[in-house]
Amino acid sequence: MNFNFKNIHIGKCVEKRVEEMTISMDRICNFHKMTEDEIRIMYTQKSLDSEVLMKWCKLLDYDFFRIYTQHLILFAPENNSHINTPLKGETALPSFRKNVYTRQVVDFILELINTGQKTKYQVIEEYRIPKTTLYKWISKYNDEKE
Repeated sequence: MNFNFKNIHIGKCVEKRVEEMTISMDRICNFHKMTEDEIRIMYTQKSLDSEVLMKWCKLLDYDFFRIYTQHLILFAPENNSHINTPLKGETALPSFRKNVYTRQVVDFILELINTGQKTKYQVIEEYRIPKTTLYKWISKYNDEKE
């Protein structure tokens, strides 16, 4: 299945995971302390409050925040370091060493290339994926399909 990381509808993602896990509505309602109607309304929402989403992550044993992380990796604008960096280059927030590409993102990128929708150069430029990383993916994952 190809996931659309550009247009995320988190309510549908949660609903799909609930179906996969076959968790009863009673258990979900008890966990969230909500009615069935309130839960069903959540399934229709494009976005959810982060605390609510965290509860879903725990109940469904799935990191829904990773979906947003992958969106940022693929679609965030270029970093203007002179604009976005604190004056002394320090922050109280945690810093992360590097991007983490899920298999879904790798498959998405390779499908763009394999179907001719984008060239390797376009992928490198648009998604800021290092050339060596892209070629490793092509070598490793395209070989698996053969």
